[in-house]
Amino acid sequence: MNGFRVTRGETAELVRYGEQSDLRVLVGDASQSTPIRVGVQTCQPGYSVPVHCHPYIEYLIVLEGSAQFQIEVDGTQTVALQQGDAVELHPGIWHAFATDPERVTRLMGIHISSERVVTYKPGVKTDARGFRIENADLS
Repeated sequence: MNGFRVTRGETAELVRYGEQSDLRVLVGDASQSTPIRVGVQTCQPGYSVPVHCHPYIEYLIVLEGSAQFQIEVDGTQTVALQQGDAVELHPGIWHAFATDPERVTRLMGIHISSERVVTYKPGVKTDARGFRIENADLS
């Protein structure tokens, strides 16, 4: 289409993070045709993401459920986010999160970059695109 593009959630690119979480990519693609990337991540109860950072600003908005964020700025801070809350993470800020232990959590992530770039601390296995491989054998 010329001048606008529609992405339907049910047909958007699906990235699976094992059995506990998946991501629907709503804006952004491998050809970097957009200036930002937006996705909705659905996490089963108690899902966690290891410490990582990005070289650009990231916004995370809790659409459903809740999450506890660990953010490394002046030490490690814990921030609890509920439905409707958002966190803005500046470039290079190490962060991790764990979702509500009793219910599904959905987060919208907005990456201010045409390319998804993630740096994990040592010991986290990723695929060729930088998506974490859950329960991977690291030996």
